Amino acid sequence: MSVISTANFPKLLFAGLNKIWGLNYTDEQKYYTDLFDISSSEQHYEEDQQVTGFGLVPQKLEGAAITYDTHGQGYTKCYTHIPFGMGFILTHEELMDNLYLKRGAVRAKALARSFRITKETVAANVYNRAFNSSYTGADGKEMCATDHPSLAGPWQNELTTAADLSEASLEDLLILIRKAVDDRGLKIGLKAKSLHIPVEMEFEAARILKSVQQSGSANNDINAIRALGMFPDGVKASPYLTDTDAYFIRTDAPEGVKLIQREEATFSQDGDFDTSNLKYKGYERYAVGWTDPRGVYGSPGA
Repeated sequence: MSVISTANFPKLLFAGLNKIWGLNYTDEQKYYTDLFDISSSEQHYEEDQQVTGFGLVPQKLEGAAITYDTHGQGYTKCYTHIPFGMGFILTHEELMDNLYLKRGAVRAKALARSFRITKETVAANVYNRAFNSSYTGADGKEMCATDHPSLAGPWQNELTTAADLSEASLEDLLILIRKAVDDRGLKIGLKAKSLHIPVEMEFEAARILKSVQQSGSANNDINAIRALGMFPDGVKASPYLTDTDAYFIRTDAPEGVKLIQREEATFSQDGDFDTSNLKYKGYERYAVGWTDPRGVYGSPGA
């Protein structure tokens, strides 16, 4: 068991230090709230069940019987909440003699920061692994693929030919989104909401999307993506997206990418009678993933 004692911080036992640093930095914004729909849970796990609809209506010939269709159960997505917990122990002597980190308050803030960054990392990894066939969803495919199975045949939420971020590649993805169909082949009116990129693409994305005329061209053509307002929720850059070439478009699919919170992060402290050590701990539980892959379209870059 790891215990923080006076041996860990001999410099902090004596007066004379100008500053101590490294435990706390300015808190950044929450990035995972842009990447997922957030909800809560009161159960050990949550399940989403796909139900397939009906197909196109066939023509009825005069005097002929009506054609009857059927529908049924599709894929089942299970979200099992994962517990996360960590803490630290201070010896009585370290707690009493440390002149700079009194009563563990600064360390408790550092622990809370670790929980926040852990959640950002866990959440972003759903996107970081979006093209990795080792991480699959309910349909047996990775989140972004060119061959998601359905009753109507394969469909795609990834470019057929991988391409770097550009006006043309975004247009190709936006066309895929507008042409999206359900598992019976019926158009679903899917629309893009926001573009998600690593911070390395932030400047290029601004040049592509914020110019009035077509980006990188001497022509006087309009910037069609901007003129049509294709990203009503804007562009979101996250330092937790690790692939510097990959980019994603979130759509308005009602059951797309989700973060389901079972227990919010809580922090507590308690003392040990025998040793007089003081224990601090934190704990939370949540699940992340996707139900309908139509919630995210993307490309891993060329």
